[in-house]
Amino acid sequence: MEEGFELLEEKVRKAADLVKRLRKANHDLEEERSRLGARVKEAEKRLDTLEKQRGSSSSEEGHRRDGQAEELAALRREREEIRRRLARLVEVLDGLE
Repeated sequence: MEEGFELLEEKVRKAADLVKRLRKANHDLEEERSRLGARVKEAEKRLDTLEKQRGSSSSEEGHRRDGQAEELAALRREREEIRRRLARLVEVLDGLE
């Protein structure tokens, strides 16, 4: 009987440690999402500004605009990946309750 309680205690400790790690990971991902969200907004503003200045057709501006559009696309992909990871973590946390 004592051995059964010890096994249960160990499983509870492991579950508590897992919850603690997942909460920290969730917190870290939320912070990262916030930072990336700010970068996306900044990139979108720069892109809007560039689109308004589209009248000038210098090749340097075209390259910079292309680079910014690529950066914006990369940031959007990162944001979606973070959303997916957060959703998985929330599912795991919900399963623990």
